[in-house]
Amino acid sequence: MIHVRVGRLEEMVVPAYLRPVAADGSPVTPSMARLDSALGEKVREQLRRGMPLPIGSATITPGGDLPADFIVSVVVRSQDDPVTEAGIERALVNGLRRLREWAIDMAATVPLGTGAGNLDAETSARVMIATLRAELEPDTNPRDIIIVVESEYEKEVFERALAAGDGLPFLDTGESGES
Repeated sequence: MIHVRVGRLEEMVVPAYLRPVAADGSPVTPSMARLDSALGEKVREQLRRGMPLPIGSATITPGGDLPADFIVSVVVRSQDDPVTEAGIERALVNGLRRLREWAIDMAATVPLGTGAGNLDAETSARVMIATLRAELEPDTNPRDIIIVVESEYEKEVFERALAAGDGLPFLDTGESGES
C-alpha cells in the first residue's frame, strides 16, 4: 500500500528509508542534508566509499543514528547529468529491489527528483506513483511505502496522482508522523 504523510523523513520509525542522492553520494535537497547529518560519521564514511555510482543505482547501508535500520540510497543525478523522469524511475525500481533482497516490508521516502532546478512535485508524483504501482506486488516485500512530503500542497499532489490511477495498491492518507 502507498501511504502519504506530511512530516520529516528522519522522524519516521520504519525499517528503511529510500534516500535520493547525487552520484557522489551527496544530499540533493536541504531535507536530505538534514538526514545526512543525522546518519552519523561511520555510515557517512561507508556511503562515500561506495561512490560514485551511475544514475538509477541503489545501495543499502545500516541506518546509523537514525530510527530506520537501513538506508537505501538511490542515485537521481550526477555532476554532469540532471534529474530526469527515466532516472527517477530507474532509481526507484532499483531501490525497491534492494528492499526485496533484504526482505524489508516497509520503507519511507521523499518525493524523488524535486528541489531547485529539478522536477516539479506533479512530475515526481506521476513517475513515482506509476513506478510503485507497477513494482509493488501483493504478498511480496516491500508491502508498504510511505511518501513523506513537507507540505500540504505536496500531499495533495501525491493524493491526486494516487486517485488518478486505478488498481492496487491505493492511497492511505493518515496523519503526519504515523506509520
